[in-house]
Amino acid sequence: MLQGLAIGEAARQSGVKAPTIRFYEQIGLLPAPARSEGNRRYFEAADLRRLAFIRHARELGFEIAAIRSLLTLQDDPNQTCTIVHGIAMDRLGEVVQRIDSLTALKAELELMIEGCSRGHVASCRVIEVLADHGNALMTITDSRS
Repeated sequence: MLQGLAIGEAARQSGVKAPTIRFYEQIGLLPAPARSEGNRRYFEAADLRRLAFIRHARELGFEIAAIRSLLTLQDDPNQTCTIVHGIAMDRLGEVVQRIDSLTALKAELELMIEGCSRGHVASCRVIEVLADHGNALMTITDSRS
């Protein structure tokens, strides 16, 4: 009989939902676990550690490709961590860019709200700026465009 945890218990202990565990297995982030004669997956402690690593990396906003690279590097711990450092620096750059964008967005919203007289909609600064971005006091750049 196989030892290990069924997918539901692995999900509970790792904090990663069962469908997501299956997805990570499907895309190769998680090696295929041992299976019972009934074809049930059984996860070991190493699988749970890997799931925790992936979950934490996702929480920090790392993309799947970056996580794949980090896991490959983690699997060969004798390598230099220069590549890991680069991946982390790239993510930090993305975060800084997002913070700058959100800061600009906050300032624009504050200016729109400040300009609102709270009178009639016909003279509402918020509506005016939303209707014609040329009336905006700032230009917001967002990667979602």
